[in-house]
Amino acid sequence: MAPNSGLHSNFNVDYVISYRFADTNNVEARNGFTALMQSLARVGLATEVRNGDNCSLLVFIKVGSDKRFAHEVYRSRVKDWLHGVRAAEPAKDTQDTVSGQDLTEAERFRIIHHLITSPTEEGGAGVTPKEGRWKNVESIFPLHDHTFDKEWIKKWSTMTFLKVEDLDEIRNRFGEKIAYYFAFTQNYFAFLIFPAAFGFASWVILGSFSPIYALVNGLWCVTLVEYWKRQELDLSVRWGVKGVAGIQKKRRDFKHEKEIRDPVTGETLQIFPATKRLSRQLLQVPFAFLAVLALGTLIATGFGIEIFLSEVYNGPGKTLLVFLPTGLLTTLVPTLTTMLTTVATQLNEYENWETAESYESALTQKIFVLNFITSYLPIFLTAFVYVPFGSIVVPYLDIFSLTARPFAQQEKQLQTPKSGAFVINPSRLKNQVIYFTVTAQIVNFGLETILPYVKRRGFSKYQEMKSESAAKKGGAGAGVAIDDVPEEAEFLKRVRNEAELDVYDVATDLREMVVQFGYLSLFSVVWPLTPVSFIINNWIELRSDAAKICLGMQRPTPHRADSIGPWLDSLEFLAWLGSITSAALAYLFSNNGLGPDGTPATIKGWALLLTIFFSEHLYLLVRWGVRLAISKIDSPGMEKERGERFRVRKQYLQDTLGQDALDVPSGFMEEKITRASLEEDARQSSLRTTGPTEHFWSRQRTWEESARVGANLIEKMAPKEGKKQQ
Repeated sequence: MAPNSGLHSNFNVDYVISYRFADTNNVEARNGFTALMQSLARVGLATEVRNGDNCSLLVFIKVGSDKRFAHEVYRSRVKDWLHGVRAAEPAKDTQDTVSGQDLTEAERFRIIHHLITSPTEEGGAGVTPKEGRWKNVESIFPLHDHTFDKEWIKKWSTMTFLKVEDLDEIRNRFGEKIAYYFAFTQNYFAFLIFPAAFGFASWVILGSFSPIYALVNGLWCVTLVEYWKRQELDLSVRWGVKGVAGIQKKRRDFKHEKEIRDPVTGETLQIFPATKRLSRQLLQVPFAFLAVLALGTLIATGFGIEIFLSEVYNGPGKTLLVFLPTGLLTTLVPTLTTMLTTVATQLNEYENWETAESYESALTQKIFVLNFITSYLPIFLTAFVYVPFGSIVVPYLDIFSLTARPFAQQEKQLQTPKSGAFVINPSRLKNQVIYFTVTAQIVNFGLETILPYVKRRGFSKYQEMKSESAAKKGGAGAGVAIDDVPEEAEFLKRVRNEAELDVYDVATDLREMVVQFGYLSLFSVVWPLTPVSFIINNWIELRSDAAKICLGMQRPTPHRADSIGPWLDSLEFLAWLGSITSAALAYLFSNNGLGPDGTPATIKGWALLLTIFFSEHLYLLVRWGVRLAISKIDSPGMEKERGERFRVRKQYLQDTLGQDALDVPSGFMEEKITRASLEEDARQSSLRTTGPTEHFWSRQRTWEESARVGANLIEKMAPKEGKKQQ
């Protein structure tokens, strides 16, 4: 075997379980590990064990029984068929089910993961990492295919747009959930071409706060969201997952109150009353109020301190003090957000969601409230508080003089201007939008991609230095690798590195794209070059996320989905809110982009409300028109769905009535009337009671006779030639 073959060969390993026992006594660790091996063997999985890092074992798993695996594939596909996800019934021979269709790598990994983690009553091993008896199971992950990863990253580095075949490849490798993220980001990137070009032209010709740009941008946002809905549908049909959300895995933590029998399937269903869950969901109202109050107060306080230090204070240390609020917010906002996220998670648990999908959807909606506040509130404060009311509010910021008092040389340096005397910074809003749409994107890229890479390299270097030092002192530098077989050494080194990597969460990247869309929808009218910044960022983002999945994270377990979930609702909400904020900003800055100059005197409330009213209703009208237009457009997904339905019905008809069920019947001619046939008809009519109906249909026996009678009637009833001329 070649020296580096371990880098590209996975030795037919499907999954790896990291079993860590550092904080467990030996007897408990051995008993837990024995139970793990028994559970895996019971569901037909073969195992191999090797030593890992830091008091851990690596359990390598592959399919041990092809017959059992084929049966699981068949069960999965039959379940899809029963729930309407698949149009055609799977082959009855389980082996034909596997070999008759392409079994993608994602489907294979998904079914094996289901075997490992599903409850024993559902035929699985019931292994749940870090829970209950499996608290020592740290992680379950498939191994990266380094050959594919290398080719994938190289291929993407030379491409501008992804084709649908590229998305198919992602789906086949990583599952539909991740494929949907890349599909949405690619769709969003392609759509950004128009607003980027139009935004650049507006920046050159129209300038900031252009009503024309606000109108076009609002139309674009509606079109993007509505078109993506159709794309979701097409991809769900193409990937065979339409309606898969209806096949949901029940959460282990779900607590039912009663059991009923399904009148359709006869299955026993565990029920938690919807009214009771709704009453618990009402707690979201005080939670949202708490989040707005806590985060809003913190951000507003930082905003006030920053205004005081940058635009009021005029003493020593100002250049350094202006960074004080940034430091406070950078430290306190993530801490407070983490605390509120914990509260949201506990609230989500209390709501007692039945399935993992519904639980995740509800939690996503709660987290979006926090993301909305932390991402957009600073700009809202500048646009709708500082700009129109700055000269009134700033004089009351003297309370923040405490932050600069130790550095001030005289009291005059801390005095706030009198009401009406303060002059706002007209470029503050634009600079803030530029920061969030350019600088913050670059910083986020560094924190998301570069910093983890540096940390991994640094940790790896530290481990090497530690091993070398130990080797010099005691001769045990090889550490856990001392017992590795030479032909496995490179492979095991790679697996140990992958076991230490973080788990990829696609929801984090989706949230990033949705928040970015919000900046474009809500505030790009302030700086029309916003889409230009985003189109550059998203080209890099697509490729950096691919590299992150391949190099910086454990290979994700494939999961199915038929959409991007609740993030679509967030997109619709941001598009709607953008129609309001863009119109309001265009009105406030309609005086050549100067704005109200810190005083609300020039703002006519009725005009502002009327602008918002018409803008929102125009949004609703445009959305209806776009939906109607898109519904009239046929798509590959709809054509495929119709084709599948037709083939299923045709097969059913042929199975029921024979292969010639749809053939056009040959011509039919009645028998000729003879003396014998007339005598036979007369004999038959004498044997049964005949009425007016039978008499009606017995007067003309053949088509020739009907034709002759009709011709005679025409001859009698047709007008004469002489009369016709008159």
